[in-house]
Amino acid sequence: MLNETRYLCVSREKSLSPAEMEGVDTLLMYLYRALDLVDDMEKLASSQNSCVVDELESLLDNSGHLRTLAFLYGSKGMCSQAVAIWRILARNYSTGLWKDRPNLPGTDSQETSADKKSGEEIAAIEASKILQATSDQDLVLEHLGWVADIDQDLATAILTSEMREKQLSSEKVIAALDSEKVGIHQRYLQWLIEDQGCEDPHYHTSYALLLSKSAMEAFHMESNSGEKNDKEIDSDIQFIYSLRERLQLFLQASDLYDPEDVLDVIAESELWLEKAILYRKMGQENIVLQILALKLEDSEAAEQYCAEIGRDDAYIQLLDLYLDPKNGREPMFTAAVRLLHNHGKSLDPIQVLERLSSDMPLQLASDTILRMLRARVHHHRQGQIVHNLSRATNVDARLTRLEERSRHVQLTDESICDSCRARLGTKLFVMYPDDSVVCYRCYRNQGDSVSARGRNFRKDAIFKQSWLVSR
Repeated sequence: MLNETRYLCVSREKSLSPAEMEGVDTLLMYLYRALDLVDDMEKLASSQNSCVVDELESLLDNSGHLRTLAFLYGSKGMCSQAVAIWRILARNYSTGLWKDRPNLPGTDSQETSADKKSGEEIAAIEASKILQATSDQDLVLEHLGWVADIDQDLATAILTSEMREKQLSSEKVIAALDSEKVGIHQRYLQWLIEDQGCEDPHYHTSYALLLSKSAMEAFHMESNSGEKNDKEIDSDIQFIYSLRERLQLFLQASDLYDPEDVLDVIAESELWLEKAILYRKMGQENIVLQILALKLEDSEAAEQYCAEIGRDDAYIQLLDLYLDPKNGREPMFTAAVRLLHNHGKSLDPIQVLERLSSDMPLQLASDTILRMLRARVHHHRQGQIVHNLSRATNVDARLTRLEERSRHVQLTDESICDSCRARLGTKLFVMYPDDSVVCYRCYRNQGDSVSARGRNFRKDAIFKQSWLVSR
């Protein structure tokens, strides 16, 4: 029989008719089965072949070669039957079922048949390959659960696959997801929002809530990690930092989620920076400043937020928080002095002095207050200079206008209207800024914006050297 198999393998390389190819491949599978060449059976079944499935189904099923049958179904596009077998192999693993389990085609795995976990993983991997490519939504959702039980990464890859021609319905996918498998739910929503550009407020809110709950759980676990070694603690800290960073970036970037719903979830937690972002979305400026200045004690972030608000009263509000933190806390004089040093020039000195406490050490703020007062006086004097210069310029311009309007024009008996060319004689006349002279009748006809020479003063203004301000 070995010679016959070699002959049939050689024949497969020749140009045969479809009927002949079916006969060769089907007979070859029979011979492989008779010789118990499991590797060759699976290699043939998983590659492009012309085997007649109807003739081999009973043989492979009865002999327990379910992997070969699953590969054969998959190569023929019979996705439902193939995935069903991989599900059976994953859930009903036994030594008898897996006595012929070789390495995966194209791999060099040396795992033994007694390794149940590896058997489950292999079945899930093969099933996921089929489910990632199919657009059959019902088939995917039917088998998603058992794949997720084995490997959540594979389940996520199935849902977010770009291989299928038509993507799955997000509503049906989310409805079918197990609520306990938060990781899959979270990564699927992330894919919808970031990769697919989904703008559904419900999905944005759900994603923010899932991230918030995960961050809270991780933060709580880290605070109770008394028995862990330093390496495990460092790993936990890195994970929490990464998770919170992802949450913070999303809360800042998206305007589609409901901040109040998210705030209700983290209200009792220590996620203060996240709370600040949410209150900022809600326009609660005072609470944001309280969190940044008092809870996080981040003076730079608090001042930056005041700059983004763009009003001087925001700095005064921050100064109030530093000087009177309430709840029994000591005044934060150093932070107050820093604020006055950086932004005191733009603040009203009277408002600042009214808020300074008598308990504040004078040596801390004296230089800053003195510099602020000097800047205020300098600003006032600069304003006076600009005001007086503006007045002088205005007076100069008015004088020039008066001189222009009062200048004399000499006409002779030969002077004519530049418009109708009639002699002016003793008629009333008008002179335009470009020195053209017209009779009063022509002036009334053409108005004061266009001269007799055709110049439109509204579009083409004219300037004379004598009109320019000389000061």
